[in-house]
Amino acid sequence: MNYSELLEQTAREFQSIACLGMDPVLERIPLEWEGVEGRLTGFYAGILEACASSSVMPGAVKPNYAFFAQYGFDGLKALKKVIGLAKKEGLPVILDAKRGDIGATAKAYSKEVFEFWEADCVTISPYMGGDSVRPFIEWCEGKGKGVYILTRTSNPGAADFQNLSTAQGQVFEVVSEKVLGWGKNAKGSVGVVVGATSLEEFEKIHSFFRGKKVPFLIPGVGAQGGSASEVAGVLRKDLEAMPLHRINSSSGINYAWEREKTKDFAGAAVRELDRLNKEIAFKA
Repeated sequence: MNYSELLEQTAREFQSIACLGMDPVLERIPLEWEGVEGRLTGFYAGILEACASSSVMPGAVKPNYAFFAQYGFDGLKALKKVIGLAKKEGLPVILDAKRGDIGATAKAYSKEVFEFWEADCVTISPYMGGDSVRPFIEWCEGKGKGVYILTRTSNPGAADFQNLSTAQGQVFEVVSEKVLGWGKNAKGSVGVVVGATSLEEFEKIHSFFRGKKVPFLIPGVGAQGGSASEVAGVLRKDLEAMPLHRINSSSGINYAWEREKTKDFAGAAVRELDRLNKEIAFKA
């Protein structure tokens, strides 16, 4: 099974193309437990258990490496446990690490991501070119792993470089072209990160990849201002590829308990995920 087949299978199994981003902030975790590792693990264990018991599931999870690593070894131990919990539920695990370095270093990073963390997929930066991307993609060839290449991101500063014009088009368009070439020996396993905050660019990139079955990881929904329903409307222009895509929400789901003014953080997260699933309205 390649990565795209895993995405299709889990989208249909869980009736969801939502992605649960995991961006832990200790000050926003309403658990009295002692110890960073226990609090972080307990928080996401509670959410995943509540999702399973309510039959309201995401189509993937996306732990953000930096949010765990900021707490040192305890945070990294929690990350390892949370990945294990997600995989036990059968969820694809996208490690949001945004790696990108020279070939030898990229090879070491890819070994870390796929062997140690046992992630199904990782986010990577194309800025240093083909030799920095290739070691990750080689892991995907026949191994069921995947990569998402940053193409048009959701942050305000994305336009500083990604929207610059070149003789071949805007930079994000050049990256889109490169993705097809880089992924020719790992079809179905090389995707793109395309933010929901710039719908014009999103539509342009989606149109370019239409019919090519390239997975999209779509951040920027919720707290960053992107609209899940508008994004889903664009995705429906290529219904065959729709199960491949994942629309991410992190803090909107993680900290829904703050908006609801309840200590039931897990129940609030499930209710927000259910709302997001209904807004996307994916039907297998």
